[in-house]
Amino acid sequence: MLIFLTGANGYIGGAVATALIAAGHHVRGLVRSEDKADAVARYGVEAVLGTLDNADLLQAEARAADAVINTANSDHRGAVEALLAGLAGSGKTFIHSSGSSIVADLAMGEPSERVFHENEPITPVADKAARVAIDRLVLEAPGLCSVVLCNTMIYGHALGPPAQSVQIPALTRQARTSGVARYIGRGLNRWSNVHIADVAALYVLVLAKAPAGSFMYVESGEAELREIVAAIAAKLKLGAAQSWSADEAIAFFGRSMAVYSLGSNSRVRGKTAAALGWRPRSRSVTTWIAGELVEH
Repeated sequence: MLIFLTGANGYIGGAVATALIAAGHHVRGLVRSEDKADAVARYGVEAVLGTLDNADLLQAEARAADAVINTANSDHRGAVEALLAGLAGSGKTFIHSSGSSIVADLAMGEPSERVFHENEPITPVADKAARVAIDRLVLEAPGLCSVVLCNTMIYGHALGPPAQSVQIPALTRQARTSGVARYIGRGLNRWSNVHIADVAALYVLVLAKAPAGSFMYVESGEAELREIVAAIAAKLKLGAAQSWSADEAIAFFGRSMAVYSLGSNSRVRGKTAAALGWRPRSRSVTTWIAGELVEH
């Protein structure tokens, strides 16, 4: 199949592109610059120069492709609308990448017993309402095989061009910079998580098998942020992990990262991917940190 992929040089997009090509697909990937075009070309991707704001380009690529996968930005409604317009009435597959911060709370290191399942309605905090609305827009698009993959905390080394995930690299940089690995508050907040290789494998499987209107939480484990930070501290040989206040974390990381990516609970469970035959190989983020996180 000819696949149009946004975010081809990103952490998720690069891994997905590599997996698609290995499965025999041809990938045209959206990138913003010649340098990025050269980077993805080394992995077999045919680069398309442009941005998510180029609506005409996105529509044309969507019309020409056999399927479209958006891994570039979960919050760019204009790009999603352009891709849907290009696909309208075609019956083609559109896979949109969301993120499980749609269920995040304002815990700032406190625990929560709430676990979200795929069939449960979501009432997001105000900052995440727009993302949920985009997910619904995709799932309700008529005449398409639309799928939303709601990724959790992703870990693992890049499988495409050099790129990084969000949470663990940020926590690692902070620990290396300061010499002290830190979690927010009591660090008892928990996130579901998944390895990048398992994520990429699921995208390929979804392209082949997922029914229209599928919403999937992409997860294969769960851990407290305090456990994750302690594993980072041990790997970097920094001594015991320590707490810092919400204000200190926000000052260092910025509000969105501190509150939602690192301070919240995002606990989800998915069954739809397993029903398709997805079998994740990695089940423990702390085991990965202990064995594979780069020390220096």
